[in-house]
Amino acid sequence: MKISKTSVDDLNVVVRIVIEKQDYEATVNETLKDYRKKANMPGFRKGMVPAGLIKKMYGKSALAEEVNKLLSRELTKYIADENLNILGEPLPSETEKAIINFDSDADFEFVFDLGLSPEIKLEFEKIGKLPYYEITVDNQLIDNQIDGYAKRFGENIAADVVGEKETVLGDFAQLDAEGIVKEGGITSQNVQVAVQLIKDEAVKALFIGTKVGDVLKFNPRVALTNDHEVTHLLKVKDDAIDSVDCEFNFTISTINTFIPAEINETLIKKVYGDDTEVKTIDDMREKIHSEIKSNHLYSSNYKFLVDAKEVLTTAVALKLPEAFLKRWLVETNEKVTREQIEEEFESFRKDLEWTLIKSKLVKENEIRVEESDIAAMAREMAQMQFLQYGMSNVPEEYLNNYANTILQNKEQKQKLAEKKIEDKVLELIKEKSGLDFKLVTQKEFDDLFEK
Repeated sequence: MKISKTSVDDLNVVVRIVIEKQDYEATVNETLKDYRKKANMPGFRKGMVPAGLIKKMYGKSALAEEVNKLLSRELTKYIADENLNILGEPLPSETEKAIINFDSDADFEFVFDLGLSPEIKLEFEKIGKLPYYEITVDNQLIDNQIDGYAKRFGENIAADVVGEKETVLGDFAQLDAEGIVKEGGITSQNVQVAVQLIKDEAVKALFIGTKVGDVLKFNPRVALTNDHEVTHLLKVKDDAIDSVDCEFNFTISTINTFIPAEINETLIKKVYGDDTEVKTIDDMREKIHSEIKSNHLYSSNYKFLVDAKEVLTTAVALKLPEAFLKRWLVETNEKVTREQIEEEFESFRKDLEWTLIKSKLVKENEIRVEESDIAAMAREMAQMQFLQYGMSNVPEEYLNNYANTILQNKEQKQKLAEKKIEDKVLELIKEKSGLDFKLVTQKEFDDLFEK
């Protein structure tokens, strides 16, 4: 076997592999002998089929299979032995197409194009400190959270008259052009309408001051402006929206007003449970402050990740074998066109540059993720998901069981491992670059993503 490499430039090489007869002959012959031993053909005893007939029937497929095995194994080995840091996968040469004839050829030549990863040189001392935004936790944020709890545990009570904050239940009945209930028209019973969500001020004004039993006449499509909400209220399919662009009667059957829960010890127990250490409103505010600060940490780290990617990829200014990568993306994605690759390549390039930088930092600093790291992340994820539903006092047993369920999903577990690697890389970058801390409000932080 002959293997040679030709450098096109710093980022592209051509590898030529010639598989000769002595490389495959013995293995192919052994394969055909094995076929002969097992062959069951009419007119011949088992294992007594003539070797020539076996070769005629199976020789080409056995040869092709062995050559392909050799090619794959030796190419992989050569890339490893030569320490070629390739991007994507080897592609058959565009300029030297292999013409293979397994019927007549004894030697077979294959030529591959390879794209190489560029050399990466990170000089943190030249990059300087990176910005790190800390979001302040002000009283308004804490008040908003407490108000949210009060609303979550609030209740609806019956009201006599509709005001701007009431919720009304009633029945819709479609009207004809003369304003009479249409026979066989669309009806929808026990529909809930929140007055404050009505977009049209004239329709909203119709509701104010009304009582149970009153009948209002209006076009729901005008009232709400959101067609999907309209079809949901009238219980028709979205594509029927044009057929309900008319007036309906709405007969009020129930008026409810929402009363938030009182902010007291009873609410604290509903939020945090009976066994909680949170006993007073001050304890609650301190607890919420800690929770918001923890959530802000995720936001701050995400912003740092965005900034670190931009700064490091710009500073390193990697050169990539773009033509090779575009070709590789087209040839390995059947449903993607060359035009789509051209349109989306810049986004792909940025992701690849960050991946290469991250991989270098992982390798150079021997960053590893242990099972205990992944288990801790799974538990943290479980806790965050419970918090999203307002469940801050979940028993340890439930948290651990849910975390174990997450870990049993191989794809989810792999994502957690990758996330932990990235977290460790970010901590390393913070250490090497240093941080320029900036204290900002929530609004100022949100505005950073608009720039």
